[in-house]
Amino acid sequence: QVQLVESGGGLVQAGGSLRLSCAASGNIFTVYAMAWYRQAPGKQRELVAAITGTGITNYADSVKGRFTISRDNAKNTVDLQMNSLKPEDTAVYYCYDRIRSSTGSVTDYWGQGTQVTVSS
Repeated sequence: QVQLVESGGGLVQAGGSLRLSCAASGNIFTVYAMAWYRQAPGKQRELVAAITGTGITNYADSVKGRFTISRDNAKNTVDLQMNSLKPEDTAVYYCYDRIRSSTGSVTDYWGQGTQVTVSS
């Protein structure tokens, strides 16, 4: 099985920065797309940033210019650098990986979520 473990969440004042990290382990042959999602109370989970296996990135309009997603294929990690944080960034952030196993099956995996709280 594959497990995604997130770290780096916490409480920060508006204008501050946080860096989230996600490490994948288990039966991993290839990691395709990697992404960060977030879900605020009472709202649907939304895509924050995504990165393909070739390094092409996509960001939600609300975080463009403030957040940066990056990946390390050798370590099977994906990070989210969050700068100029705003109270509306407060949410549980979830790591997402699309992973091909050694047997060829492709599965989407999610981390357990890490809380990011931005105070005004």
